[in-house]
Amino acid sequence: MVLAVHLVLLRGLPPQLGPARLRPLAFATRSIAPPAPLPIAPAPAPRPPPIASQQSPPRAPAARPAARPAAQRPNPPAAPRSAPAQPVPAPAPVSPPAPPAASASEASPAPAVSLPAPARLHYEVAVQKGPFALAGRALLDWRHDGQQYEARLEASGIVGSRVQRSTGRITPEGLAPAYFSDKARSEQATHFDRANGRLVFSNNRPDAPIEGGMQDRLSVIVQLSALVAGAPAKYRAGTQVLVPTASTREADTWIFSVEGEEELALPGGTVHALKLQRLPRREYDQKLELWLAPRMDYAPVRLRLTNPNGDTVDNRWSSTDKG
Repeated sequence: MVLAVHLVLLRGLPPQLGPARLRPLAFATRSIAPPAPLPIAPAPAPRPPPIASQQSPPRAPAARPAARPAAQRPNPPAAPRSAPAQPVPAPAPVSPPAPPAASASEASPAPAVSLPAPARLHYEVAVQKGPFALAGRALLDWRHDGQQYEARLEASGIVGSRVQRSTGRITPEGLAPAYFSDKARSEQATHFDRANGRLVFSNNRPDAPIEGGMQDRLSVIVQLSALVAGAPAKYRAGTQVLVPTASTREADTWIFSVEGEEELALPGGTVHALKLQRLPRREYDQKLELWLAPRMDYAPVRLRLTNPNGDTVDNRWSSTDKG
């Protein structure tokens, strides 16, 4: 019956719908059928508002402020902290920067000096050598032109002669020796190599550094005279004056103490003078006593040397040749 029904149906169809066309037509009909629409998920149901606590009435929603421009919007509040914030300590006061260290000229201003005028000072010399007393003469020849100086001390008539000589420059601080020599039986010398900051001794002893204001054993006498003349009120009794001083063998700091004023009876007359003395610091140091006369431009009117063994050489002023 099924076959008979199909046969009747096929024969009653138009020719173009014969069996030869059935398969392609059925294929084409399936290929153009629109796909089933995608299922649309239902919109989520609105969340019910939270139920207010029975202990507090429901709050009305706060009005939202109008939006501000981005430049005027406040920063979002910081997240709450679990622990209470600690107080921020106040910043420590910042100290002003320390001023630059003062230079040597600023830390210690140059001393006032007043060099004596060129002169030739004559002395009578009394020597005490053990039980023997000897006599002689000495001459201090002091020359300068405002820029360079030369000092020469010669003692004679005392078992031969001895000559000390100092040359160098004149600076705002006083004398700056360049060369010192000491000659008795033989001559020894000290060269002030200021370019390299050292003292060079002729007897092959090790070099020594040059300190500020350093003098030699002869220039130190004139330098003290210039210092006291430059500021007399500064050198009262009890004052100490430190002067680095070089010999022909070594360098050391000589410390002079101001002893006070005295009246001296000298071969050249009675003179009012200020006494300074260098006390020995070591057992073989020589003691130097120096008297400067205010009325004679603080010229050295008396010099007395005392050796460690007690021998003395006393130079006492007798006359002066000016210029």
